[in-house]
Amino acid sequence: MHFASDNASPAHPRVIEALVRANDGYMPSYGTDPLMDEVTARIRDIFEAPEAAIYLVATGSTANALSLACFAQPWSTIFCHRIAHVEEDECNAPEFYTGGAKLTLVEGANGRIDPAELRRLIRFSGRAGVHNAQAGPVSLTNVTEVGTVYSVAEVEQITRIAQEHGLPVHMDGARFANAIAATGATPAEMTWRAGIDVLSFGGTKNGLLGVEAVVIFDPAKAWEFELRRKRGGHLFSKHRYLSAQMLAYLEDDLWLSMARDANEAGARLAEGMQDTDGVSLIYPADANMIFAEFSRAMHRKADEGGAQYHIWPGDQPAEGPDDEALAARFVCSWCTGEEEVDSFLAMLRA
Repeated sequence: MHFASDNASPAHPRVIEALVRANDGYMPSYGTDPLMDEVTARIRDIFEAPEAAIYLVATGSTANALSLACFAQPWSTIFCHRIAHVEEDECNAPEFYTGGAKLTLVEGANGRIDPAELRRLIRFSGRAGVHNAQAGPVSLTNVTEVGTVYSVAEVEQITRIAQEHGLPVHMDGARFANAIAATGATPAEMTWRAGIDVLSFGGTKNGLLGVEAVVIFDPAKAWEFELRRKRGGHLFSKHRYLSAQMLAYLEDDLWLSMARDANEAGARLAEGMQDTDGVSLIYPADANMIFAEFSRAMHRKADEGGAQYHIWPGDQPAEGPDDEALAARFVCSWCTGEEEVDSFLAMLRA
């Protein structure tokens, strides 16, 4: 009963098999491998974006930070949700790679940026001219950090505000596949057609060993990204092992299939929790992440039964009254089975 993180899940067997095949013989380095040519062609096809520039990196933080660095100036501020991953979980990587750009935190219910608040904060920036940080990119996360999903219409609402002020928009898509599976939108509809300039297209959380794609819809930024990736130490010499993972991910829509499986497991878990006395959901469960609260006694029983998940936030005291409610995060992955979910629910209800 492992619901700690999709980061903790294994890689899909087809990905391992692809790596074994890629390991045969010699292949050009630094992204000039023929596998990368196939990756580029497939992503362009999937996103209906024949001019898009495609690059691979090993981590989501790298994808986000280097993407933002291409669209932000050192004297600008990046607008993101108060609990965005770039704010809470990247150890100031965006600030570092942009050379000093700050983050302006935008409020909004259920992990989504509030459009009116975004407009207010954009207008507030640069109010004293040279004395203030200037308005820079907007970054939104889909799936959000609390498991909710932006619809295409909601993305368009955010990008329209950014465009009114001449600002680019970045999408942190560490769980982009889950967002597509949840909404039924096409990748193009969720990104460049909705006004997104650059996407971090995640794979690590969805069945890969460790690779993310950066999809830049404005090819004029391509050379700058290449330079920033090399300068930042994130250009792999044996790049074929990144390419092989991503190519397997894209073949026969494996990326979508795994995301659907994770979302279905998440829906089964969320529905079961809602039907369990003493358990309540904190946020809408749109994809594969569920936030719920129930008593300390129930958490203790789950822990003793071998269930793995995170008390969230982690500063809630382990000791206290048995009936005190504690919040927790549960994440399902591509390989979370129905029996695993049902066993956990049965344990809560016992």
